[in-house]
Amino acid sequence: MSYTAHRLEYFNVTMNTTADEAYEVLDNLAKLGANFLAINAVPVGPQSTQLTLFPQDSSMLQAIAKQAGLQLVGPYPAVIVQGEDEPGILATIHRKLHQNHIQAFTSTAVTDGKGRYGCILYLRAEDANRAVKALSD
Repeated sequence: MSYTAHRLEYFNVTMNTTADEAYEVLDNLAKLGANFLAINAVPVGPQSTQLTLFPQDSSMLQAIAKQAGLQLVGPYPAVIVQGEDEPGILATIHRKLHQNHIQAFTSTAVTDGKGRYGCILYLRAEDANRAVKALSD
């Protein structure tokens, strides 16, 4: 079982645009230098989209968003776990959290189809560092 766990931050931004138009915002942020480890886009009505952004550099994203006129909500804590995919790995991750009395209120995972996976755990601020420690033991 080989994986790494790191704390990261995420931000939400809700826009009065369709999902297709929201991706133009992502394109503009990328052109300004923002790099994302993950994103999540969810429609919140017929003409609104909420983006959840997991930047590589939170300070840079905040500066770029201000420059672009975007109102970010956050930062909020999360943990990203990445490693070699194997049967039961997500159960192992959640078991370690449970054994340390840490509850992820949302968890999203994906594999690359080539033997690696990534998992993002949305956590309370007081649990993020504890989760990294629990998953690193």
